[in-house]
Amino acid sequence: GGLGHCSGGQRQFVPALARAAAAVGVDALFLEVHPDPDAALCDGPNSLPMAGLKGLLREIVEIDALTRQHFHGRGGTPQACGGQRQKGS
Repeated sequence: GGLGHCSGGQRQFVPALARAAAAVGVDALFLEVHPDPDAALCDGPNSLPMAGLKGLLREIVEIDALTRQHFHGRGGTPQACGGQRQKGS
């Protein structure tokens, strides 16, 4: 990993990237979590504290629902739009 013996991620960016992923219509997210990331034997730098996971997941689900409602309501998905206007857009 980036630190030689483990991953060298930057957990502070995970919430923003997860929200952005939900906003563009991804179908799944893989998130590393740990009760105490700073004490984790590996992947601590890119792990989220478990205490904040519930709130983040709630936000992601809300963003996902809005995204899918918007795009599915117009007969397409973010992946299928290809930059072209959909009927009724």
